[in-house]
Amino acid sequence: MFGKRLLVAGATAVLIAGLGACGGGGGGDARGVDQGAVTDVGQDSAGTVKEPSPSPDTVSGLRDSVRHLAAKTTRATRPHLVKKCTSATRQVRHTQRTGTGKHRTTRTWYTTERYQSCKKVRAGTETYTRTVRPQRWCVSLDDVAGDTARDDVWYQVTQPTYAEARGTDEHARMEFTPSGTGC
Repeated sequence: MFGKRLLVAGATAVLIAGLGACGGGGGGDARGVDQGAVTDVGQDSAGTVKEPSPSPDTVSGLRDSVRHLAAKTTRATRPHLVKKCTSATRQVRHTQRTGTGKHRTTRTWYTTERYQSCKKVRAGTETYTRTVRPQRWCVSLDDVAGDTARDDVWYQVTQPTYAEARGTDEHARMEFTPSGTGC
């Protein structure tokens, strides 16, 4: 028994040492920096500083117009559910054992337990405010991605982006990540 445990522990130690030597731990030096990785620090091969490339979801163009669509709601009805409870009882079995060996005895007795049985049942209808269209903020761009043929393209944006667009002049260059297309 002890020999098997010793054999398994030795095999585990050899396996861990082998994985560590092969770089199974992610590589790098003691500080956790990977020596083989090459990162772009912002300079090209000619030594000039270049801008970081934008996210693939980012759009750019000339601000055309902005639009805020308020949430559209309507009154609707739905079933009104109420909690209806009824009292009920159930028999509960109790067992008590005493003694040991041949002198062991078992005593069983029953008690009645009361509880509430509750369900949600329909009781008429209720009115509520249903949202037909959520609130949206939109920005229209001209010359999207530098293409002069792509004008008046609407994008849904977040409220801070909308506020920034409202604060800029018409035909000012804008770049943002839209939350949706169309408006």
